[in-house]
Amino acid sequence: MKLRKKLPGLSTQILIGLILGAAFGYFFPEIGKNLKPVGDGFIRMIKMIIVPLIFSTLIMGIAGTGDFKKLGRLGGKAIIWFELATTVALAIGLIVINLAHPGVGVNIPVTADAGAKAAEAAHKTINMVDYVLHIIPTNIVDAFARNDMLQIIFFACFFGVGVAHIGKEGEKIVSLCRSVAETMFKVTGYVMSLAPIGVFAMIAYTVSSFGIAMLIPLGKLILSVLFATLLFIFILMLVASLITHMNFFHVLKAVQEALLLSFSTASSEAALPIAMQRLEQLGVPKNIVTFIMPTGYSFNLDGSTLYSSAAILFIAQIYGIPLTIGQQILIMLTLMLSTKGIAGVPGAGFIVVAATATAFNLPADGVAIILGIDRILDMIRTTCNVCGNCVATVIVAFWEKELTKETFDKSYTENFQLNPISKIH
Repeated sequence: MKLRKKLPGLSTQILIGLILGAAFGYFFPEIGKNLKPVGDGFIRMIKMIIVPLIFSTLIMGIAGTGDFKKLGRLGGKAIIWFELATTVALAIGLIVINLAHPGVGVNIPVTADAGAKAAEAAHKTINMVDYVLHIIPTNIVDAFARNDMLQIIFFACFFGVGVAHIGKEGEKIVSLCRSVAETMFKVTGYVMSLAPIGVFAMIAYTVSSFGIAMLIPLGKLILSVLFATLLFIFILMLVASLITHMNFFHVLKAVQEALLLSFSTASSEAALPIAMQRLEQLGVPKNIVTFIMPTGYSFNLDGSTLYSSAAILFIAQIYGIPLTIGQQILIMLTLMLSTKGIAGVPGAGFIVVAATATAFNLPADGVAIILGIDRILDMIRTTCNVCGNCVATVIVAFWEKELTKETFDKSYTENFQLNPISKIH
């Protein structure tokens, strides 16, 4: 028992795993490349949790809400915040790249295969009508099998409202879902104990496969996107704090394990369960957490939108193609629509950038240049996505008057200052 108390918290263990993994991949690249299955195994364990956890918690949250009126109000307030945050993210991405000029002087040869891949992706278009229809599942079992979050959320919303309207019989279903959710949170704890090992393996593979030297020519882009992301998060925290009079930098501390995990694995799914737990421990009601977080996972991708605007402008700079203010505003509007729900489309981040580049007459080959560092950029944008969704959840809870400053401060003090959560588990 004494030995357990002396062990560092989970976030510290994950950070140690990240640093050791990077060093291992650099010094032992051949072995590091073979560690990919270990990292993949960890991600697969995380993914096996997602569907039962999200479905059960959504049913609890929606059935607890009770009707479409409150559900619509929650969704409406969430969409308002999502759009405001997305617009700010896009603007910051464009402004920083305009000032930093990371694409100027970059001269990286593009292989024929990479160019062909980029060109193929560029010709793929996201048909909004088909996309909206795709949200409606024809077979919910098939949606579960494919981990199609949008279809699962759509079905869960209708199912939850139905459960709320059948009276006492519905209480049995809610109770069952509560038991499933609690069980899945316990399973999450077991899986999370393996996070340092999974992170070590994934980072070792990334460094050994892509190397550190190849990042140097594109280092300016990485630093520009990183700076833009940090600036966006700071502005987001500041604005949210001013609106609610709550210290949103405490939210960052509360969800630090989820943010570090999302950065290490470049997977929003990996961070979702623990982020939801920490938000509840901050005093956010379960019905708000279980509705806003999964919805934001598909519709509030601040990091992805920021990255997309930066990538488009970077490609233009590489080829010396000037873009007017009007064209950049049009790019913003295009990306505001095309990035909605892209988490549910395989490789959609790449497809959106390629399609947008082609729409504005930018060479498709430019997209291939970014592929070499996409893993690093993915780590940055995924962390921003998770952070943005956590902030949105707290904001909506405040707007719904279901979270007060007093409750927030008390929960933070009890759970994250006097009794640090990361050391309990």
